Amino acid sequence: RGAAGTRPPTPPGGLTPAAPRVLREELEFGLDRVETYRRFDESVRACKRSLLRFLITAREEGKHVAGYGAPSKASTLLNYCGVRTDLIDYTVDRSPHKQGRFIPGARIPIGPPEEIAATRPDYVLLFAWNLRHEVMSQMAHVREWGGKFVIPVPLTEVVD
Repeated sequence: RGAAGTRPPTPPGGLTPAAPRVLREELEFGLDRVETYRRFDESVRACKRSLLRFLITAREEGKHVAGYGAPSKASTLLNYCGVRTDLIDYTVDRSPHKQGRFIPGARIPIGPPEEIAATRPDYVLLFAWNLRHEVMSQMAHVREWGGKFVIPVPLTEVVD
């Protein structure tokens, strides 16, 4: 970064010194091959089927599922999968700015984290799956009533 947090100007030719490294990494990852995108497409579809299978089975067994977190990726996941309050009762988020609102599109209500202890859902679906260890540690009390955590990505996993 340059002065006052600004980026330095792009060098003549429009490429930064990092460009060759980034291009090499993209090629190593296979971003120049259609097969890479086909595999990604199938993995996304498998994620959707896995989550829907879990949520539908849980609901049919009379179980209750609540979410934890309301990041934008939760909205992306829920809307792609077509999940609404028929499968997830509510979600919670530590941010008071999100509480009392809804997950965009899915219209799943967002409450405070204390709602989980008050309603004791059978499953807590972690929408901030990248923070799974931190959240499960903070919410360890869920296990006191037999509640389990669910990680939806890459494939739905129930954690005892």
